[in-house]
Amino acid sequence: MNDNNQTHREKMKQVKADHLARVKQNKKSDRGLLMIHTGDGKGKSTAAFGTALRAIGWGHDVAIVQYVKGTWKTGEKEFFKLIPDLLRLEVMGQGFTWETQDRQRDIAAATKAWEVSCDIMNSGDYDLLVLDELNIVLRDGYLDVDMVRQGLLARHPRTTVIVTGRNAPNSLIKVADLVTSMEKVKHPFDAGIKAARGIDF
Repeated sequence: MNDNNQTHREKMKQVKADHLARVKQNKKSDRGLLMIHTGDGKGKSTAAFGTALRAIGWGHDVAIVQYVKGTWKTGEKEFFKLIPDLLRLEVMGQGFTWETQDRQRDIAAATKAWEVSCDIMNSGDYDLLVLDELNIVLRDGYLDVDMVRQGLLARHPRTTVIVTGRNAPNSLIKVADLVTSMEKVKHPFDAGIKAARGIDF
């Protein structure tokens, strides 16, 4: 047993030394990052909201623009109402596209949301901006992908942006600093289980 502990200790010493050497050679970014959460699995917005809470914990200035969910009542919106001085929340969507059933209305809502997003990104007032479900409006052609890519790249250096939603366009993936693709392995909805408050919304 002692031999096993000694072997483990020596292995962990080497792991620590290798990690510290890598950290030492890396440098702190001089600008905010562009991060994308995409894929067909659950958790894209959830992870972004978790990052927002982490940033708030450090006293950072945070904003969230929601592109799709609209007036749908969600747990995160109910929570964010409790901390209006700590987070700016802009709910810009008109609801899921299968509910609105009005393409022109959806395009108008997406265009307005993008204008608000640009104001926030360019202001220099925010450390973190979450663009929730932006990938969905890009997938559906409600906003021009090249325009959005250029806008994201032109953001204020202070601001990190997280873009969520399925089907992230390749042109955004190519310029992003971090891309995470959530993979669906199993989902309760596929087994006939309805979405649950506090878990799914």
